[in-house]
Amino acid sequence: MAGFTGRELIASRCAKFFKDGDFVNLGIGVPAMCVNYLPEGVELWLESEIGIVGCGPTPSWEDADPDLIDAGGHPASVITGGSVTDHCNSFAYIRGGHIDVAVLGTLQVDQEGNIANWTIPGKLVPGMGGAMDLCAGVKKIIVATDHCEKSGESKILKKCTLPLTGSRCVTDIVTERCYFEVTPEGLVLREIAPGYTVDDILACTEADVIVPDEIGVME
Repeated sequence: MAGFTGRELIASRCAKFFKDGDFVNLGIGVPAMCVNYLPEGVELWLESEIGIVGCGPTPSWEDADPDLIDAGGHPASVITGGSVTDHCNSFAYIRGGHIDVAVLGTLQVDQEGNIANWTIPGKLVPGMGGAMDLCAGVKKIIVATDHCEKSGESKILKKCTLPLTGSRCVTDIVTERCYFEVTPEGLVLREIAPGYTVDDILACTEADVIVPDEIGVME
């Protein structure tokens, strides 16, 4: 895993949360990349709201089945033993509490574990997909996101200002710069990416950050 940076680092770090046999939902974008970085010996049942149970690695367009795409319109694959079902079953898994882990992208996330990832008032957006259901029905919600907007403004806030997708549901936040654990006391800085310091993280994070005595290295 050493040597990853940017969004590859986010995806590879998120994949380390998975345990063998977990039932997992991956959002579009960076979260969907996690399937390409599974730790050795870890096999998952990856569920997509579009109806695939048992998603495999992302194939190239040259090797793709044109009838299999993920929620973002990118090529998808199905592992041996996997299946394709309908939206009703897909959302039943989510709402019934059967999903162990979900990895979601976001527009904003805050120190209380609130997430806002479905709309920006006044702008046309494609919709929330299954994000609200996931936030309400999944045991562990991991946010995979760039640390800052293109403008340089932090996406890790004291309080979300956009309409919420879920309240106090996020358990972990992974960016290209660090990993925060969301606790009742606030955000705990658990790991820092190579090339960054604690001062760097504090300077680019609006949220209050708890800095423990020992901090790991993201890889």
